[in-house]
Amino acid sequence: MKRRVTVLIALLALGVSLPFAACTGEHRTPRMELRQGSDHFDGEKYFNPVNPAAPPPEAGQSRSRYRWLWRWVFGDSWPEWPGAKTFSPGPPPPGRVPRGTLRVTPVGHATFLVQMDGLNILFDPIWSERCSPVSWAGPRRYKQPGIRFEDLPPIDVVLVTHNHYDHLDLPTLERLGRRGTPAAITPLGNAELIRAAAIPSVTELDWWESVPLSPEVTVTLVPAQHFSARTPWDRNRTLWGAFILSGPAGNLFHAGDTGYGPHFKEISRRFSPIRMALLPISPFRTRDSQDSPASNYVSVHMGPAEAVQAHVDLGAQTSLACHYQVFQLGTDGFDDAVSELAAQVKERNLPSAAFIAPQIGRAVEAVTGAAGAGGPAGEAQVSLNRPGGR
Repeated sequence: MKRRVTVLIALLALGVSLPFAACTGEHRTPRMELRQGSDHFDGEKYFNPVNPAAPPPEAGQSRSRYRWLWRWVFGDSWPEWPGAKTFSPGPPPPGRVPRGTLRVTPVGHATFLVQMDGLNILFDPIWSERCSPVSWAGPRRYKQPGIRFEDLPPIDVVLVTHNHYDHLDLPTLERLGRRGTPAAITPLGNAELIRAAAIPSVTELDWWESVPLSPEVTVTLVPAQHFSARTPWDRNRTLWGAFILSGPAGNLFHAGDTGYGPHFKEISRRFSPIRMALLPISPFRTRDSQDSPASNYVSVHMGPAEAVQAHVDLGAQTSLACHYQVFQLGTDGFDDAVSELAAQVKERNLPSAAFIAPQIGRAVEAVTGAAGAGGPAGEAQVSLNRPGGR
């Protein structure tokens, strides 16, 4: 029974629509800022202009989907992950990095500390033990965060890609608010929820809108192929997206949650060159899977094959995998995503260092040649900083 409750809440964390009410303490729909004339807003809900996520099913399709859901929750489709191992977090990051330096530390799942051009930026922070609407059940961490919360440097801004529980974690945002984090940036409709976590300044953006973070660094919300939900009643009432950071250290892309689509080529067209991309590789259906996916499962999440294609479309110099081996949110096994990523990189004849599954707590650093890194201007020297060493 405990495992079944965990699976149900995992589905809610992923935003899968359930044919019954889910247990949650959030029954109020966050304020939605209307954007009339948007190509991804119909006056009531947001949607994906290409390959809309989970269109309203016909009655027969709906019954089939719920039969699949019943088998997934109460059957034996979920593989057992190995027991959690002792994990030592990485060393405290530096307080700041100089202009021209890009230092990225994977904290786990979609959480990254990005230090660039004198700023400290935190993506989709979750230090909670579970990604869940309740503290007593739901997907539990296999690996502890790669940085101790108390070791975080001062955070200038938090970027939240969408409102699913594994990306918008209120307990962590409340800790950051008490710690003095002054600002957050998020897609349309999420400001009220984040502001309630005691972060005083919250800016909402639509796709392709930008705001400055400093005189030299800008953040832009760009499209993602996904959806939003925190309860069974608020699906797609708030927007989702990805982020581009642009500054002297180059352009960094964080995909949030997304399926594969033409938006990657458009992002590349507008922001090339992309020095680093952070791309999700799980949950996904393995090659030998016999399960039929939910009607929206494949279109709104990428596996390793789609992530590698996104890396190619973006023209990224380096891509880091994320969204794997922290919370069990799908039917792929513990090592499946990492193994398949390595196979896909090899099949595409890409350099092994072009797209890596980084070790949590192990920083990846790129220094532009223009800043005296010892290489041609505009190129990057990438180094992996192992935990335990500075």
